[in-house]
Amino acid sequence: MSTSPAPASTTDTTGRAPLSGPGWWKSAVVYQIYPRSFADSDGDGIGDLGGIIAKLDHLAQLGIDVLWLSPVYPSPQDDNGYDISDYQDIEPLFGTLEQFDELLAAAHDRGIRLVMDLVVNHTSDEHPWFTASRSNTGDPKRDWYWWRPAREGFEPGTPGAEPNNWSSFFSGPAWEFDEASGEYYLHLFSRKQPDLNWENLQVREAVYAMMRWWLDRGVDGFRMDVINLISKDTALPDGRPTGDGLGDGTASYTCGPRIHEFLHEMHEQVFAGRDAVLTVGEMPGVTVEEAALFTDPERAEVDMVFQFEHVGLDQGATKWDVLPRDLLALKRSFGRWQDGLADRGWNSLYWNNHDQPRAVSRFGDDGEFRVASAKTLGAVLHLHRGTPYVYQGEELGMTNAPFDGPGAFLDIESVNHYAAATALGANGDDVLAALRVMSRDNARTPMQWDDSPHGGFTTGTPWAPVNPNTTEINAAAALADPDSVFHHYRALADLRHSVPAVVHGDFTMLLPDDPTVYAFTRRLDDVTLLVVGNFSGSPATVDIPDAADWARAELLLGTHPVDAGAGLTLQPWESRVLRR
Repeated sequence: MSTSPAPASTTDTTGRAPLSGPGWWKSAVVYQIYPRSFADSDGDGIGDLGGIIAKLDHLAQLGIDVLWLSPVYPSPQDDNGYDISDYQDIEPLFGTLEQFDELLAAAHDRGIRLVMDLVVNHTSDEHPWFTASRSNTGDPKRDWYWWRPAREGFEPGTPGAEPNNWSSFFSGPAWEFDEASGEYYLHLFSRKQPDLNWENLQVREAVYAMMRWWLDRGVDGFRMDVINLISKDTALPDGRPTGDGLGDGTASYTCGPRIHEFLHEMHEQVFAGRDAVLTVGEMPGVTVEEAALFTDPERAEVDMVFQFEHVGLDQGATKWDVLPRDLLALKRSFGRWQDGLADRGWNSLYWNNHDQPRAVSRFGDDGEFRVASAKTLGAVLHLHRGTPYVYQGEELGMTNAPFDGPGAFLDIESVNHYAAATALGANGDDVLAALRVMSRDNARTPMQWDDSPHGGFTTGTPWAPVNPNTTEINAAAALADPDSVFHHYRALADLRHSVPAVVHGDFTMLLPDDPTVYAFTRRLDDVTLLVVGNFSGSPATVDIPDAADWARAELLLGTHPVDAGAGLTLQPWESRVLRR
């Protein structure tokens, strides 16, 4: 029997008032939807706005407060929508502006705010801005992007002629030669994603006008994709050599020279006077110290950041060099961020998203202890200080998918890595093994709604294969089971909404050197919460002061029936949230 609170009703939950007041987002739970993979309403195999509208009650039942919608703008789909060709319309694959307005209204009716994905470090190469920019060197929009001639002494278009040695995040040089104009343009990601030149005031003004247009339409804020990369060192110096003829240029564009100026200007031009909005900055490579500056309310930049430190701990030289889970390193990382943002600023809490493998496969145990480990991962994360994010399917305990071979991967990063690594002589089976663990495709398999063909995602042929374990892991089964991961996540949302210490309490890490048990307290006034989780497949004892007293404390949420005589000995992957 579960020790979780009684599950929420499975009837439609509508009319809930949204959170309000200054800092309302601190009490919120955010749910990310990757539209292509969430729900298909028209049978073409691709998720769409109609599918999201039809499934909004699933979100309401889960108790979430904010829906973060990954890009739905018109796009050639080179990077599944993160290559935008029109910022002020809807990709026909997903629907229409009218459907978007319907989705927005339906979410608001359920007390759910809607946050758009803002991708303004780069556009698609098919965006009219770039089409004009590359049309000729004298076009007024030429300077809207980073154009440079070949390196001195090199023939344009030949190897090594790129303006500097920066590498792209998606493999290969970060510069693409344009034969028509004889110059190169910068693309930190795909060659079809040219970087905008934020040094140009007209670029910034156009972006701000677009953002105001969406806010005036009723959206409630933005999650800002790789926003700390928008300011580059204008000298564009070579980066640290990486041994493959390329260089790591991150020192020249990660939290670059004018990044704080640009984000403060954005706040003043777009968000000032709009207290109900949420701004989230995705910031690869950001430090705790920088994050405290970005999220300090007095500086008026962004409300919270996405940082990547904890999702890099199982990686060696690259993300494809996979290391075992290290709970001690994980605790050190989370603890450092809790301490660093304790007095000012705010953090986003997440295990996975559209760019990360499935949490239960990466940090938990997706075999025998899948349900228990998924619950424990949720409890430990949601009880930290910060705003928790749930990625679609996480509330079901969805797992990484099986991939038969290199041809099964669809994501551009994975496809490019396999081609580049094997071309350099890497063993194909070794590359494939790493892809199976770390590929972004793991997060992008279709949502598993029921045990029908294609998991209830579509009546057609899905754009990506559905994980075959949908016969066991699906939303219908989770809703019917009061002891499911779904109902545990619903209970976590209820705790955040009803127990002030979850939101506002201070944080103290316990047992930092215990390789198995994750333990910490949250304290507000005369209320103290203890959170304990066993991150292993064997029983574990929580060796803390007052353990006997804590064993008798009020159980707010747990994964297992509690044996009163066992004290604070936890079953495999058991977690408890206690209050006294």
